[in-house]
Amino acid sequence: MPDSLPSQFLPDSPRCSLIKPSQRSRRGQEMARTVLALFIVVVAVYTIQGFLPALAWGSVFAIATWPLYTRACNKWPHAASGTLLPLLFTAAMALLFVIPLTLVTLEAVGEAQSALEWVSHAREYGVPVPDAIHRLPFGSSAISKWWEAHLSDPRDLSGMLGNLDSKGVAVTRAVGSQVAHRATLFCFSILTLFFLYKDGLSVIRQCRVVSCRAFGKRGESVGRQIVASIHGSVQGLVLVGIGEGLLLGVVYVFAHAPHPALFGVITAVAAMIPFCAMIAVGLVSLLILVQGSSVAAITTFCIGAVIIFTADHFIRPALIGGSTKLPFLWVLLGILGGAETWGLIGLFIGPAAMAALNLLWCRWAYGNNPKAS
Repeated sequence: MPDSLPSQFLPDSPRCSLIKPSQRSRRGQEMARTVLALFIVVVAVYTIQGFLPALAWGSVFAIATWPLYTRACNKWPHAASGTLLPLLFTAAMALLFVIPLTLVTLEAVGEAQSALEWVSHAREYGVPVPDAIHRLPFGSSAISKWWEAHLSDPRDLSGMLGNLDSKGVAVTRAVGSQVAHRATLFCFSILTLFFLYKDGLSVIRQCRVVSCRAFGKRGESVGRQIVASIHGSVQGLVLVGIGEGLLLGVVYVFAHAPHPALFGVITAVAAMIPFCAMIAVGLVSLLILVQGSSVAAITTFCIGAVIIFTADHFIRPALIGGSTKLPFLWVLLGILGGAETWGLIGLFIGPAAMAALNLLWCRWAYGNNPKAS
């Protein structure tokens, strides 16, 4: 209570500082403070639960680029003391995502216009059997008969497209709401990244103090293991995925694949998840085969399989597990399990959790002697 209150409101109320609690009451107070703190944390987390993915993505971006940002701060200390350098780094990270998404969107809009023209033409005249089907090495007659029975007649095709139109409206609404939601989360992720750049040193200092008070010296070692795992995950997933997309994009150009730049970006995104890049490579190979270039399609598929196999089985485990000494099985389980449980952010949360678990296991199994492991 404030001291300015009249004394008649507190006739018999002694000050808290004058009360000497017993040992039993002190234990009760500690338990009450713990319960109150947990209650406040639960309420706060429940309040911002919709924005937790944005905070997680912003933290991952900050941890991944922090060494580069630190070197920039040492080189330009005056810009780092204000908001200029954090703003420049945040803008660069935003453009790193916005530019490819813009290119994909523009390409998709152009393809959508072509698709609408094709649909209107198909409603009137049907879809004749493509010449590429007749040049297939096997199964051409069966595919041609099915095509003539279902797609060549405009009346059958109109009924099929009518069913797709009714479902397309619902799909478009769902996609539109998801795009708006993802865009909002991306904006908050970038905003979180800016403040982490700006106040990163203070946040790191506070995290170290809290971990030391809560868990002792081992808390900081677990934190370092998690940070190292995120660095390895970014290098092993993002950078390797971009490298696969660039290499396979060059292969697509030489194989005369349709829209090689667009499919190169799609392959790079799919390659960030282990074993998913083969879906994109298989789709591009199928499109090349439909164009009538069977040799180019088979060559593209084989080269893509070799590149993906090398990246997933040799380069990725060395980058992700090498920084944390994590076994390959744990790396694979962390990536796939994290992606299944948490979505895309799980690609980084999963290996970090497995790295922390591996460190705790080694501590329990070998004590303080890391060389024994």
